[in-house]
Amino acid sequence: MSARRIAIACGGTGGHLFPGLAVAEVLRERGHEVMVLVSEKQIDAVATAGREKEFRIETLPSVGLPSPLLSAKLPGFFLGLWRATRRCRAMFRDFQPAAVLGMGGFTSTPPILAARGLRRPSLVHESNAIPGKANRLNARLASAVLVGFADCARHFRRRTRVEVTGTPVRASLRAPVDHAEALRAWGFDPADAGARTILVMGGSQGARGINQAVIGSLGRFAAAGRPLRFIHQTGPNDETTVRDAYAAAGLRAQVSAFVREMQLAYAAADFAVARAGAASLTELSHFGLPAALVPYPHAAEDHQTRNAEIFARAGAAVLAPEGGTAGSLAETTLGLLSDPAKLAAMSAATRALAPADAAALVADVVERSISS
Repeated sequence: MSARRIAIACGGTGGHLFPGLAVAEVLRERGHEVMVLVSEKQIDAVATAGREKEFRIETLPSVGLPSPLLSAKLPGFFLGLWRATRRCRAMFRDFQPAAVLGMGGFTSTPPILAARGLRRPSLVHESNAIPGKANRLNARLASAVLVGFADCARHFRRRTRVEVTGTPVRASLRAPVDHAEALRAWGFDPADAGARTILVMGGSQGARGINQAVIGSLGRFAAAGRPLRFIHQTGPNDETTVRDAYAAAGLRAQVSAFVREMQLAYAAADFAVARAGAASLTELSHFGLPAALVPYPHAAEDHQTRNAEIFARAGAAVLAPEGGTAGSLAETTLGLLSDPAKLAAMSAATRALAPADAAALVADVVERSISS
């Protein structure tokens, strides 16, 4: 189809941002001009730095639904929503998008409201097994809903048009990376054939619960006497604490607040300890990386546990609830690392869950919405 202008709202968390950027990359490759709408959070600024030549990047003020809902903060929420929607309308009058795609969260609501006001098609993507409050609302306003897990479709109204696309993976992760090359990039020796590399990550912003659980497990990992290496993304608040803990335990570790080249982390790893956000799970499955999943216990409607259960039922991962003991996390991880056949089966199972080019599928639906 002829080149058009398309807006994608994807800010607030890596789970919204990175899949949105993946779709933006495909649309740009097809000749479209893309506006990427992000939040004011640091993760958005870091992830989009230097990409202004590819996309028009605009920032929207964060709009979060208060909890509890009926509180003194509710009027402020509606005021913020109104201001963000007014800003979107002004940007869209200038940019004139032919369609608007929202990747979830209340950062998507003002762009979808603005698109509705301009009578432009709008679409919503929901990555998780259970939609959040924002996407339940956004789905009522949008022309269609795209879902990462087929299980999610039943949570929307029957008359809502729902398509299963999977969750998009950004281009930097789709390019193949050699395992030995990735190990060298982290300063590890590929010739150390007996060593196993564990990737620890709590999503794009880190997770204190995972950081603390791993710190509490380091004594057991060290006592096991196995040649272990760690790549640990801590988030901005725990980097020094975590780095010092590995040093005190005498374990080899590369510790970073934020990992820009995640493809090198995934390709170097033999096993992961991770949250169960949909984008993280999609990336793990793309790399065939078995994992111990530690769902965020306070996620809306416990959707991370529901996500993790899909992977656990498939034999692709094991659940390690955050409330469990530090020793259980270490024992689970060490037990799996000692069972190559089990790890190979988990790797095959997680690869089987990888969506077939979800970014292209989402882009196809966006294009069809314009031409219909």
